[in-house]
Amino acid sequence: MVARTGASRQTAMVETNSPLADNFSITRGGPLHWLLVRLRYAGDERQLVVRRGLLAVLITWVPLFVFSAMDGLAFGHQVTIPFIRDFAVNVRFLIALPILILAESRIDDQWRIVVQEFLSSKLVADADVPVFEALLEQSERLRDRILPELLLFVIAFLPSFLVRTEPLMSGISNWHTIGTGAGELTMGGWWFNFVSTPLFHFLLLRWIWRLCLGTLLLWRVSQMNLYLVATHADMAAGLGFLSQAQKAFSPIVFACGAVISAQVGNSIAYQGATLSSMKLPIIGYGVMALILLVGPLLVVTPLLVKVKKKALLEYGALVTIHNQEFDQKWIQQEQSPNEVLLGHPDPSSLIDLGSSFNVIRQMGTIPIDKQTLLTLALAAALPMVPIILVTTPVDELVRLVLRMLG
Repeated sequence: MVARTGASRQTAMVETNSPLADNFSITRGGPLHWLLVRLRYAGDERQLVVRRGLLAVLITWVPLFVFSAMDGLAFGHQVTIPFIRDFAVNVRFLIALPILILAESRIDDQWRIVVQEFLSSKLVADADVPVFEALLEQSERLRDRILPELLLFVIAFLPSFLVRTEPLMSGISNWHTIGTGAGELTMGGWWFNFVSTPLFHFLLLRWIWRLCLGTLLLWRVSQMNLYLVATHADMAAGLGFLSQAQKAFSPIVFACGAVISAQVGNSIAYQGATLSSMKLPIIGYGVMALILLVGPLLVVTPLLVKVKKKALLEYGALVTIHNQEFDQKWIQQEQSPNEVLLGHPDPSSLIDLGSSFNVIRQMGTIPIDKQTLLTLALAAALPMVPIILVTTPVDELVRLVLRMLG
């Protein structure tokens, strides 16, 4: 087994000898994708991705604005929350929804790199490549099935029949309904409930489904006879690159955080809520996002635990034998009279073995680094910053900053 260095990360960008690995995609499949292909809205080109984002805005946000304007509910003071001042709706369909679409190419590329890394770094032996490719084929067949997306579509529609207004906004007049509370739906409210919101929910649920597909693939690959090295510098036996795949989901975390932040903003602006009373959904979302994205990496934890235990025993025995021989030769004075310690390779090998053993002891059993955790945490917290700045008095913010600096 050979320890990998940062150079192996770069080799993942180079095509392997496996066409299946080089063309693997976690997003290019399923009924919606094939529909977009027929409509010429699917592809890897950035222009096509932008077109899909614009199409989503045209379907979800534009009709809401038009219908609300026709009803006289887009502006003015006819209702407490006119359409144009509804933070949650505008953020959801003008910011979050396009991000869910634009993030596809980045996440897809990162997962392809992960798949290639298993081969380019020789974690999968050449003899096991056919088995690895079979797992990739299974994942793509599951990705392409109609039933999962059909179920996601049904689940995305269920809230439309149960809820008639935004969460955290009940009992207040808004552009969704005629009258206060759960009154008769306006045309804009109807489109919001049965077109715009289900589409947003579907795209969000489809990302969760893709995350499940990636998790299942990692679990299946972890059952193979991978060539893992406990002394690897990434402190994850060579699987540290998996952390990068989860970091790629940070735009999705940001998009969902923006929706939560906008809904909290509605409650504070129109229902008299305070930032303190909204701590639960804010903190809850941050915790949930981290768990949801770190959780998939736990499928390789049993394998890493096994590798670490085995390496501690093997390297421990090797270090013991080497130390005993060093002690007998140099401490017990059994070396040749002509040998001198200065410049001799024995002390160097003693240090090298000790360093390798320390790496094994520090090896983690979840292949995620601090940078990835920080990136995901920032992606979840960043959308909350405007709410905090707006609701916190300037003098209090200044005192807080000075206290932190002090």
